[in-house]
Amino acid sequence: MRKMSRILMFSFLFVFLASAAFAAFPERSVSVVCPWGAGGGTDRLTRFMASQLEKELGKPFPVTNKTGGNGAVGHSAGAFSKPDGYTITMVTLELATMHWMGLTELTYADFDYVIQLNQDPAGVMVKADAPWKNLGELLEAVKATPEKFKFSGTAAGGVWDLARIGMLDKAGIPVNAVSWIPTTGAAPSIIELLGGHVEVITCSLPEAASQIAAGEIRPLAIMADSRDPAFPDVPTLKESGIDWSAGTWRGFAVPKGTPAEVIDVLYNAMKKITDSGEYKEFMSKNGFGILIRGPKEFAEFARQQDTDLKNVMELGGYLKK
Repeated sequence: MRKMSRILMFSFLFVFLASAAFAAFPERSVSVVCPWGAGGGTDRLTRFMASQLEKELGKPFPVTNKTGGNGAVGHSAGAFSKPDGYTITMVTLELATMHWMGLTELTYADFDYVIQLNQDPAGVMVKADAPWKNLGELLEAVKATPEKFKFSGTAAGGVWDLARIGMLDKAGIPVNAVSWIPTTGAAPSIIELLGGHVEVITCSLPEAASQIAAGEIRPLAIMADSRDPAFPDVPTLKESGIDWSAGTWRGFAVPKGTPAEVIDVLYNAMKKITDSGEYKEFMSKNGFGILIRGPKEFAEFARQQDTDLKNVMELGGYLKK
């Protein structure tokens, strides 16, 4: 009986000490890895969240930009850090494409997930004076004479190219029947569109917001499950009978095996931040869409993205493994 009491006492003591340790997290600074360059959208969101986390949790959250390999360097540095919560990584859609392109062995399964912060769906846009008034008219024209159409939006195999491939496939159009004109991003693609060098661009609507407002570009559709409140007159693909949604996204993850109690502390702090008016104002000012998913939902989303984008990359001829 006395032996049993001692065992119970030590068990309670262990649980108490473990709980106290997790309750104290973080006891020191937490490194924040951003896989993309300083000044870009992902970097701005990372630094905003880091500054807010310092206020919430009372410890420094220094950000380090670890770039290279189309995101592989930074994602790998974060994933293969010690799983104790003291390194968190801003993960992006490229986590679901890098390994299929043969750039890394890293996959979504090397992380545990804290929170998804953002999702920016792809839009389908043409010049304001183009003859196609809606997505149906555009796709009918593409089906009739696909060789006449040039699309653009980003680099070959980039997020907006993959969005275009998925849309055409779901619409029953051979994905290589139209030409993809690669650029370094949405901004030069918009210039190509306005200059009459391409007929269609796929990128997020906020990236072309000023041209849309000026009446220079006509958005025909958005690749999302529901309409964007900032562009309420732009229908979704699904409203046109095309079951496809696509876009870029961002969120925080930690190395696989990080204690659940630590993830809870991080999630609760981040959820408080994302519920704030300050967060909503920051996201609106930067043209970022807000989509919040908790740890389980974000993990499932990352897994599904890995499968979906593998199929799209195979259709586009980008699959390397």
